[in-house]
Amino acid sequence: MQTWREMREFPLAIRLLLVNQLGVNTGFYLLIPYLATHMSDDLGMSAAVVGIVLGVRNLSQQGLFLIGGSAADRLGARRVIIAGCALRTLGFALFALGDGLPVLLAASVLSGLAGALFNPAVRAYLAQEAGGRKAEAFALFNVFATTGALIGPLLGSALLLVDFRASAVTAAAIFALLTVAQAVVLPVREVPPATSSVLGDWREVLRNRAFLAFALAMVGMFTMENQLYLLLPDGAREATGWAGAAGIVFLTGTLANLTLQLRLTRRLKERGSRGRWVAVGLALMGLAFIPPMAVAGGGHPDGTGAAVVALLPVLAGALLLYLGVMIAQPFVMELIPAFGRAELTGTYFGVFYVVSGLAAAAGNTVVGWAMDAGGARGAKWLPWACCVAFGLVSAAGVWRLRRLGALPERTPDPGTPASTVKAKSA
Repeated sequence: MQTWREMREFPLAIRLLLVNQLGVNTGFYLLIPYLATHMSDDLGMSAAVVGIVLGVRNLSQQGLFLIGGSAADRLGARRVIIAGCALRTLGFALFALGDGLPVLLAASVLSGLAGALFNPAVRAYLAQEAGGRKAEAFALFNVFATTGALIGPLLGSALLLVDFRASAVTAAAIFALLTVAQAVVLPVREVPPATSSVLGDWREVLRNRAFLAFALAMVGMFTMENQLYLLLPDGAREATGWAGAAGIVFLTGTLANLTLQLRLTRRLKERGSRGRWVAVGLALMGLAFIPPMAVAGGGHPDGTGAAVVALLPVLAGALLLYLGVMIAQPFVMELIPAFGRAELTGTYFGVFYVVSGLAAAAGNTVVGWAMDAGGARGAKWLPWACCVAFGLVSAAGVWRLRRLGALPERTPDPGTPASTVKAKSA
């Protein structure tokens, strides 16, 4: 109930973008997690081809975040959000229409480009419209995103009982509806004329050493957050011997997010600096991997009662990880645009996601290697230990930046209106 009450206090445009994120994650997760299985099992493609298609999608998104951020600054976040959703509609529709490699590659490029456009644009829009309530807006954003990430796989599993095309058509329909809603509801804003070139904007952001250090320090957050879909589900299945145990991990996190996110963000905002809570959240995320590490490699339990007991440390780790994300993420999103000029909000988000995304990809590679190496050598604790190290090192990095005064710890006036820009008629 508190989530809905808080949501109604924001302008209609922000409320739409919160629902939009629910739809975006629902549409994404009902399709993409099953794409590899569709290509290998249904279409008979080799693992190498599957890897190429998935890699093209990731590269299209990670490598073009900077373009999306700059476009949001130059053209206005509204236009870029709408264009991104329209492109993803087309990309997901192509997954339903064609089985050949050229069509699948085109669909992957379009869906990746779409994410590169609307991800930084949506965050820039929220940061600009929320005024002094950025942390609360991004806390709500996290709630809706997490809920969509739970609904998507459940809906995708049901649709796969029909076939993969049903999933693709449903995902495309969701993005089509979101595109229309954004075009109708999001107000048109005046975009100030640019005072420098795009390359000049990029140079300005890349010369901001404090910002780049902060983005690199966030490698731990993204690496550990990704383990909600890799290491923790694998640990739950390993601990219980039951494939459905992964779903309990997601459900635990979603319920915690719905009930605690806003309360945490509101209380922490009033007690201490943003950088402090980012560091605390990162440290908690790292420590979250200790309970599962303690029981890793214990073998499959004998009986339901033993399986429940074996699952508890994994669920405890998942809950701590979600709590760490809930503590850190809203304040991370609030800090990013504060590093530079308001006119470059989109560019700062774009660069942040390029730097941290590429670095986190390297971190995930380390975790994947540790899973393989640990399994081969009987050291199942190894990937969990790597994640503990990622969390503590990232927390130390942010804490050091805070001590050096490198973080923009200014606190917006709580009385600042949610939007001080007049809307033009659409």
